[in-house]
Amino acid sequence: MEWINEIKFDENGLVPAIAQDYETGEILMLAYMNLEALGNTLKTGKMHYFSRSRQKLWLKGETSGNTQTLITLYYDCDVDSILAIIKQEGYACHTGNKTCYYRIGYGSETYSWDHLKYLYSAVLDRKENPKKGSYTNYLFENGIDKILKKVGEENAEVIIAAKNNNKADLICETADLLYHLSVMLAEKNVSWEDVYTELTRRRG
Repeated sequence: MEWINEIKFDENGLVPAIAQDYETGEILMLAYMNLEALGNTLKTGKMHYFSRSRQKLWLKGETSGNTQTLITLYYDCDVDSILAIIKQEGYACHTGNKTCYYRIGYGSETYSWDHLKYLYSAVLDRKENPKKGSYTNYLFENGIDKILKKVGEENAEVIIAAKNNNKADLICETADLLYHLSVMLAEKNVSWEDVYTELTRRRG
């Protein structure tokens, strides 16, 4: 991997490394790597960083279990920063938030297609890692007929809210419908990305 020799580490032997969720595209955290951390990351497939405060190498999630598995690693045009596309287990931030960037400094929160992908990934996680008392698991346990029944009910409630010209109800019922549609898609192994691809094809 000759490209490693091109990385421009700073005077302290560090390079900034951004971690981005491979499913949602969400920026999760910014940390630093030295040459050893970068080497260990590439060798093990698990994200390693260098702690500036503790002055030591650390494996992300070593104590918390919130590990990061490397999917793809990019380096920028100036070869002085790294972008790691990763699969996050649990949360990335030590505060318990999924991302370290949960506070807004300017403007308001934006919404995009990525939010549907995030919802879908959360539903998938519950499917693969059942949790006692989870409504999502209740739906999966009762199978496709129960899921479709809920999709039908929520669809009817969206229609009623729209017909009644009730904006607040329409927002809530649409959110419920999107959630139940996500459960249905997950049950049938179809993703929102598949739906988006079809919409893009039709646009052409």
